[in-house]
Amino acid sequence: MHADSGEGRAIDLDVALGYLLPWEFSLAWSGACLLAIVLYLRGLRQRRRRGEATGAGRVLAYLLGVATIYGVTQTHYDYLAQYMFFTHRAQHLVLHHAGPFLIALAAPLPVLTDGLPTRIRHFSGWRPVARLLRPVYRTLQHPLIAPVLFVGLIYFWLIPEVHFDAMLSTDLYQVMNWSMALDGLLFWWLILDRRTPQQGGLGYGKRIAILLVVIPPQIVLGAYIVFSRSVIFDVYEVCGRAWPLDPLTDQLLGGLLTWVPATMMSAIGVLIILSFLFRDARKEDAADVSHATP
Repeated sequence: MHADSGEGRAIDLDVALGYLLPWEFSLAWSGACLLAIVLYLRGLRQRRRRGEATGAGRVLAYLLGVATIYGVTQTHYDYLAQYMFFTHRAQHLVLHHAGPFLIALAAPLPVLTDGLPTRIRHFSGWRPVARLLRPVYRTLQHPLIAPVLFVGLIYFWLIPEVHFDAMLSTDLYQVMNWSMALDGLLFWWLILDRRTPQQGGLGYGKRIAILLVVIPPQIVLGAYIVFSRSVIFDVYEVCGRAWPLDPLTDQLLGGLLTWVPATMMSAIGVLIILSFLFRDARKEDAADVSHATP
């Protein structure tokens, strides 16, 4: 009996480990996540050698952000995301909200830059590329365009006909997921930029306004899905669901994930921006006191 129990535990462990393997291996996703981790760890080592510390909270946020993105794209979870609507919405919640949010919150750019090999970091050929990309980047980060793209992509990929094609096409499925991840990084990088407005960051009032603007459209979309009395996304009927879950229940859960966590992320973002504002006010008060002291 003991032997059977041990064999059962070994089988369970093998099954559990199997879920950590990619459902469909993607060199692009795996390579991007691996590169992001390697560069960051190299950068941390370089900064430690110079005596520059990086807060443990930032390190944890960055690594967790990259890990969650890897987890929903390069493990067995990706199978569930392709065969259940609510797990698909959870996947996009990570790709578009949670993962990029954590990465941007960590403000990893200085560390990643330090992690680059010296030859690449000082390669003069980057300058013309940067000059070409800078106008595109500024356009995407414009305070009027960024929220439209952020919400618009969610709506676009949930157009029933578009969603149907994306879930049945391997290439379009990857385009969908990459677009969500990249747009999420751009959006949250703009919102959680630790630079002050004086240093080139977007004004705090504009950041809060953007976060408040993107809330209602996501609530409306989520509520529409939740309260729909018919199946909107019939691709899961065609391909079959990973679990024997009622279609309307699957759709309801997916709508809730589109609605509630997205609103909470914006609320958390507002609180973080307010903390930035209070931080700057404290620094200004300290500076005024030091100048007033004879």
